[in-house]
Amino acid sequence: MLAFLVGLLYLVGGRTVRSHDATGSRFVCSAIPAGSDPSCPFDPNGNRVQITSPVEEELQSTIFHLRETILQQKETIVSQQGTIKELNSKLSRCESAAEDSAGRSRGSSRRKDYSKNTMGDLPRDPTETIDQLEKTMQGLKGRLENLEQQLRSNLSAATAAVVSGVGGNAVGPLPAELRELLKHRLGTLEGQLLKKVAELEEEKSQLYNETAAHRQRTESTLNSLLERITELERSNNAFKSPEDFKVSLPLRTNYLYGRIKKSLPEMYAFTVCMWLKSSALPGIGTPFSYGVPGQANEIVLIEWGNNPMELLVNDKVAQLPLSVSDGRWHHICITWTTRDGFWEAYQDGERLGTGENLAPWHPIKPGGVIILGQEQDIVGGRFDATQAFVGELSHFNMWDRVLRPVDIMGMANCSSYMPGNVVPWIDTNVEVLGGASKAALEICEDRMIES
Repeated sequence: MLAFLVGLLYLVGGRTVRSHDATGSRFVCSAIPAGSDPSCPFDPNGNRVQITSPVEEELQSTIFHLRETILQQKETIVSQQGTIKELNSKLSRCESAAEDSAGRSRGSSRRKDYSKNTMGDLPRDPTETIDQLEKTMQGLKGRLENLEQQLRSNLSAATAAVVSGVGGNAVGPLPAELRELLKHRLGTLEGQLLKKVAELEEEKSQLYNETAAHRQRTESTLNSLLERITELERSNNAFKSPEDFKVSLPLRTNYLYGRIKKSLPEMYAFTVCMWLKSSALPGIGTPFSYGVPGQANEIVLIEWGNNPMELLVNDKVAQLPLSVSDGRWHHICITWTTRDGFWEAYQDGERLGTGENLAPWHPIKPGGVIILGQEQDIVGGRFDATQAFVGELSHFNMWDRVLRPVDIMGMANCSSYMPGNVVPWIDTNVEVLGGASKAALEICEDRMIES
């Protein structure tokens, strides 16, 4: 029986040694360049690959830890082998002691020796001890194989991470620090995006408010214009007759004026009459002007500055003895003929002056423009504010002949009315521009009220 136990122990010892040898044969040594760091990986050509990123540092730390664990397991195996050898030695001594005991049976002696535990550290049941040692060795072998497999996997992952990191396409799980950094960066970007969206929404709201305010102002202006147009239409429709209206030019500007839509034919004489009301100083300005291409001052009636009222024909000047700047309505008429350039000036039906040699033998040119309230420097424009008429005028009529004094007196005292045969004073023949206005007026009644 003792020989059987000894043989079994030798068998276990041999198996342990073979297991250790088998396990040890799994370690493969590879040469590295002289003077290099053993912990740094090398590529297949022997070139050193530097690991600098957080992922590579974490992998390197894991490899170091696994190597230390393998070394510890190796030391444990060596220690177990020493224990087995010590047990074999103790069993040999036990066999020697058993052979010396002649009076005892071999089985009971062996049981008593083992039950007495004379060595002090020998287990009671050697079979159980051997089984435990086998299980321990198997466990150590399994742990060692697992460590080797994990080491190979980690090395493969590390190599792949290094290669992919060098190529710019790193794969695999990210370290915790990098994940936190990315999370923080994404949070910051999200906050900036939300802030920008809020700013855009605020700008959109402000733009909408400004657009609404602008739309409201535009609608208000349009409504005011529509009301003004309606008012003007009502005023025009309120005229009892086409000639019962006036043109108002309240400011001395270069943009308020009236325009006669009808032009003049070629004429060798003319009479022009109108009602005027003005208190502007100095001078009432230009009640009317007629300009033709090449001659802007074909016919002009003007009172400019401290000068007396003047009549211009073909830019030739005659001073008129008229005075109408007292703020009351006055009826004036001017006659002219090309024969000897003879002219006459009437105020309120009375002839106050005559003269001659005003552009004699000059025919009035056709196709020009008649402007009320402004003096023309070019045909139909380039007005001078200092020469603008300030006040009101009505019943502007023009004939291509010289009227008789009796006809002029009849119009002045409202006993008769004669519309002009060349330019009649009717609503549809007069347009106002630049802020000038038209309003209903019965001149004779208004003049009677003033008197």
